[in-house]
Amino acid sequence: MSRTAPTPAPAQAAHLAEPTVRTALRSPRLLRTEVLAGLVTAFALIPEAISFSILAGVDPQVGLFASFTMAVSIAVLGGRPAMVSAAAGAVALVLAPLVDSHGTDYLIAAVVLGGLIQVVLGVVGVARLMRFIPRQVMVGFVNSLAVLIFMAQVPHLIDVPWPVYPLVALGILVIVGLPRLTTAVPSPLVAIALLTALALAGGLNLPDVGDEGDLPDGLPALLVPDVPWTLETLQVIAPYALAMALVGLLESLLTAKLVDDITDTRSDKTREAWGQGAANVVTGFFGGIGGCAMIGQTMVNVKVAGARTRISTFLAGVFVLVLTVGLGDLVGQIPMAALVAVMIMVSVTTFDWHSIAPGTLRRMPRSETAVMLATAVVVVATHNLAIGVVAGTLVAMTLFARRVAHFTDVRRRVVADAEGERAVYTVTGELFFASSNDLYTQFEYAADPDRVVIDLAGTHVWDASTVASLDAITAKYARKGKCVEIVGLDDVSAARHARLTGSLAQH
Repeated sequence: MSRTAPTPAPAQAAHLAEPTVRTALRSPRLLRTEVLAGLVTAFALIPEAISFSILAGVDPQVGLFASFTMAVSIAVLGGRPAMVSAAAGAVALVLAPLVDSHGTDYLIAAVVLGGLIQVVLGVVGVARLMRFIPRQVMVGFVNSLAVLIFMAQVPHLIDVPWPVYPLVALGILVIVGLPRLTTAVPSPLVAIALLTALALAGGLNLPDVGDEGDLPDGLPALLVPDVPWTLETLQVIAPYALAMALVGLLESLLTAKLVDDITDTRSDKTREAWGQGAANVVTGFFGGIGGCAMIGQTMVNVKVAGARTRISTFLAGVFVLVLTVGLGDLVGQIPMAALVAVMIMVSVTTFDWHSIAPGTLRRMPRSETAVMLATAVVVVATHNLAIGVVAGTLVAMTLFARRVAHFTDVRRRVVADAEGERAVYTVTGELFFASSNDLYTQFEYAADPDRVVIDLAGTHVWDASTVASLDAITAKYARKGKCVEIVGLDDVSAARHARLTGSLAQH
C-alpha cells in the first residue's frame, strides 16, 4: 500500500526552498543576483567602514580590511546565509577609548580576545537567550535601526553644493521606479552608476567617497599585535573585549533573526555566534578593527538586492578589497549623493510602518507599545542598538511581571465539619516574587478559626520568594495558636517548598 508523503508545514517548506550555494552556482539567474548584490553591498560598505575607522581613531584601511576579512570569514563560518558582517559602529564605539589610551596594537589584541570570548559564548549556547527577547523589542530595534540609518545620511545633506539634492532625489526615483520596469539589475547599482556618470560628465565638484578618507594601496597582511603578553595587558584589554563580544553578538543575533523573518527561513544561531567570534579572531590577526553584523548593509543585500546565499556575503568582502585597492581612484569619485540615496531607501524599507499605523496602535496593548517605544528611543538616544535592546527587554519583563502579578487571586470561605470550622483559602494564578510579596496581606489572621487550609492546586510556586511568603503566613498563624495546612501543590512546587521551607527566615 503506497503512502503519500506529508505536506511540509509552511515554515518547513520555506526552509527547504532556501537556495544553497550549490543551487546558485548552477543557476545563472540566481548567481547573477548574488554577484550583483555583493557588488551593491560593497559600495554601501566602503564609506561606512571609513567612517567607523575614523570614529575609532584608526586609519581608514583598518576598517576596510576588517570589512573584507569579516565578510569573507562569516560567509564560510556563519549560520545565517546572506547576512553581512563588517566593521561596525557599535564595535568602534566600544573600542575607541582603548585606541585613544593605548594605541592600535592593544586594539588588535582586544579584537582577538573579543573574538575568542564570542566563540566560547557561542559554544556554551548563548544564542538560546534570544528566545527571551520579545517581539515588540524586535520591532523597536528595527524601527530605531531605520532611524539611525537615516540620521547617518543627514550630515551628507547639510552644507553641501545644491546639485547634491536633485542627484539624491534622482537616485531615490531610480531605486523606486526601476524595479517596476526590470529586475535584471539591482536598482541601487544602476543609481550609483548613473549618478556617478552624471557627476563626472557634468564636472560637478561634489563630496565623494574619496573625501571620507584615504583608501588603501596594498593588501592586508597577517600580523601579531606588538603588546606585552602579561597579566597587566589582559587587565587592560579584557573589559573592552568583553563589551565588544556582547555588543557584537547581540547585534548579530538580532540581525540574523530579522533576516530569518524577511526570508521566511531558519538559521543556526549557535553557529552564527561562534562564527562571529572566529571571524573576529581572523580579522584581528589581519590588523582589522573587528565587527559584527551590519544591519543596514544586510538589508541592502537581502531586502533590496534579493540575495539569499553565502555567495553574496563572500563577494561583498572581496569586492570591498578589489574596489578599494585595485580601483581606488575610480571608487573615490563616486558621489556620496548616490550612496545617500541608497541608504535613505534602506531606512524607508527597513522601518516597520505597520507598527505605527493608527489601527495597530488602537489594537495593541499600551504596555506593548511602551516596550517598542522604549527600545527605539533608547537606541536613538545612545546610538547603541545593544543598550536599547537590553533596555526594551527590561521594560518588557517589568511590565510582564506587573501584569502577571495582578492575575493572582485569593478567595476565602469558611467550612464547617465534624471537627469544627476551618477557613479555606483558594489561591489561583502564578506565585513568584512580584505576586507573592503581597500574598501575606491577603489573609484574615485574627478572624479565622483555629484551622486554616491554603489550597494551591490552581497555582505554581516558582521561586524562593513565594516559599518565604508561605512561611511568613504560617508563622503568623502559629503565633496566634492556629494551625495551617498547605494542600494542592504539584510535584515540582511541592519539591521546591519542601527543600526551602524553614530555611529562609531572616535572622
